Amino acid sequence: MKIVLQIVLTIVIVVLGYFTYKSVYGPVEFNKAKQKRYAEVIEKLQDIRDSEIAHREVTGKFVGSFDSLVRFIDTAEFVLTQRKDTTYLDLEYKKRYGVDEYVEDVVIDTLGYVSIKDSLFKGTDRYKTMMNIPYTDNKKFDLEAGMLDKDGTMIPVFEAKVNKSDILSDLDQDLVVQEKQTVAVDGVNGAFIKVGSMTEVNTSGNWPKNYGDKD
Repeated sequence: MKIVLQIVLTIVIVVLGYFTYKSVYGPVEFNKAKQKRYAEVIEKLQDIRDSEIAHREVTGKFVGSFDSLVRFIDTAEFVLTQRKDTTYLDLEYKKRYGVDEYVEDVVIDTLGYVSIKDSLFKGTDRYKTMMNIPYTDNKKFDLEAGMLDKDGTMIPVFEAKVNKSDILSDLDQDLVVQEKQTVAVDGVNGAFIKVGSMTEVNTSGNWPKNYGDKD
C-alpha cells in the first residue's frame, strides 16, 4: 500500500505541476508565438497596402484580385513629375485695358517614369507571395475592393484581412478565444488582423505602432 500511495502522490504532483506550468507559463509562451506570427502577417499586409495604394494612384481605384494586383506591379510605372509655380504677364488683358496684369499659375513637367516593382520592392519578388498567410497551409488573405458613397461622392476602398484563428490554429484554443476578444491600446483588437476598410475611407491597419515599422 505504501508503494501504491507513493505512485499516486507522484502522479498527483506531476499533474498539479503541469497545470501550474500551463497557467503561469502557457500564456507567456502563447504571447511570444503570437507576437512573432503577427509581425510576419503584418509585413505581408503592409506590402498589400502599398501595392493597393500604388494601384489607386495610377488607375484611380483599388483592385480586389491578387492576380490583377501582381500583374499590375509587374508592368506598371509611376510618372515622375516636377511642379513649379510661375507668374506671367496677361498680354490679352494688357492689350484690352492697357494695364499690366500678372497671372499666377502652376506648371507640371514630366521628368520620366519608374517601375512600381522597383520603387516598392527594391528588386525583390516578395510581392508574388504577399497574398500567402504565414503559419497556414498557403491560405490567402481575404481581399475586397469597391466604391464607398461618402456624402454623395464615390470613393475607392479596399480591405485585406485574416482571421486570428488561422494564424494561431496550433496553439492553446482557450487563449486563442481570449485573443480574438482583445480590446487594448497595445493589442490587435478583434477577431481579425486587417488593413483598409470596406465601410470607412481608411487605409490603416488595426495593429498598434510597435508592429508597424512602415507606418
